[in-house]
Amino acid sequence: MNAITIFRKELISYFRSPIAYGVMAFFALITGYFFYIAVAYFVQMGIQSSMMGQSQPMNVNESVIQPVLSNISVIGLFMIPMMTMRLFAEEKRTGTIELLVTSPVTDWEIIMGKWLAALVLYASMLGLSLLSIATLFLYGSPDWRPMLVGYLGLLLQGGSLLAIGTFISTCTRNQIVAGVAGFSVSLLLWVLNWLSAFQDSAAAKVVAYMSVLQHFESFARGVLDSKDILYYLSAIFIGLFLTGRSLESLRWRA
Repeated sequence: MNAITIFRKELISYFRSPIAYGVMAFFALITGYFFYIAVAYFVQMGIQSSMMGQSQPMNVNESVIQPVLSNISVIGLFMIPMMTMRLFAEEKRTGTIELLVTSPVTDWEIIMGKWLAALVLYASMLGLSLLSIATLFLYGSPDWRPMLVGYLGLLLQGGSLLAIGTFISTCTRNQIVAGVAGFSVSLLLWVLNWLSAFQDSAAAKVVAYMSVLQHFESFARGVLDSKDILYYLSAIFIGLFLTGRSLESLRWRA
């Protein structure tokens, strides 16, 4: 019950400030641009194929939906740190963190309430992009199942980065520092699999396995793999666990 109260408070605080509207507007603008480019390319390639006498139709899932979902996952690297940077850093800056950690609310209720509010905001942003992709069903017949798998991957990837960003927000009272650090860690987790491009050692494969990009690729193709789901759930658990330990130290100091 306490977690729900904190969740509502955080969600309302998002939409009472220009942060949520600014982030959602920028997200919708960028994803809409990527969607337009993908559709324009798809139409152009279709016309060229018809002029060349090729009867094999192009796959709208592979040519439009998959690239758009991959681009959305990249945009999340920039958007998610902006969503998590204030979760605890603002509480520490204003001095309300002491009241929060000494109140009759458990650490996990605080963490889950704040993390779920950020996750709902991110899901709302994904919903805006889904409106664009849904227009494809008005003029064609794309397969909706790979699309839903792709959005599940985006939600899991976003949840894991949000959990990590929540932990980072507990480590500083400066929102800018929390945002920059969150983006740096997210970017690092994104490019880890680049190491496997020119190294084939066991260590390189282990490092590449930790990359959020490597585990999203199967989701973007519409493939549901248990190891990728387990990776993201583990990342969420680790991020929230570290947040709990950090919040516990704040409680003892308070």
